[in-house]
Amino acid sequence: MPLVTSMKLVLRSALCAAAMLALHSTAVAQHRVAIPVSGELQAVLALPGDATRGAEVFKEECQGCHRSDASGNARKAIPRLSGQHATVVLKQIVDIRSGSRINLPMKAFVDDPALSLQHFADIAVYLQSLPPAGMQGQGPGTAVTSGQGLYERDCAACHGAQAEGRADLFYPRLVTQHYSYLLREIGLIRDGGRGNSNPAMVQLVKAYTPEQMQDVADYLSRLPAPGQK
Repeated sequence: MPLVTSMKLVLRSALCAAAMLALHSTAVAQHRVAIPVSGELQAVLALPGDATRGAEVFKEECQGCHRSDASGNARKAIPRLSGQHATVVLKQIVDIRSGSRINLPMKAFVDDPALSLQHFADIAVYLQSLPPAGMQGQGPGTAVTSGQGLYERDCAACHGAQAEGRADLFYPRLVTQHYSYLLREIGLIRDGGRGNSNPAMVQLVKAYTPEQMQDVADYLSRLPAPGQK
């Protein structure tokens, strides 16, 4: 084959690949719907959090359920909060306060008139600063490969290849989270019981069987924390 013809074919292939990548990026971007930032969320995000103050408030208000190291409780499906993005923590607090996220056990705490937006900003910064600690509640380990395939196909574009989340888009970090909590929340998202779920995620998990939900949660619950193997 003449060199010029060969180069044209290579160039055409490269252009096609670039076009496909652009289409894929556009499709992914469509899932990343910009979350309106206004009202309480805008106000609390503008506050400079203080981790030292946050540690004190967390100790007084939160550790009874989430434990002193913010590792949560796998047996009770109480989430790990250590290492979670501050923006994610704040959005969930604001959503629970407004009622857009349905979480009755948390509602009484976040509605406490003694807690201001500054308190929440401090708690969020403190939690983000904590390394994952304590035991991680894991799934049965029987469907990790299947769960990995589902995660990479349906979830990684938003939550990250290592389930690290996206602080700027309010996508939660899922790595080191408990299996019981992950499985419960996937079910709530699928069935509309969470309230503030990303519509794109709702559509994805609606097609999941109970076994597929378990598979994804199983895979995620066994991902190592960053820096671990």
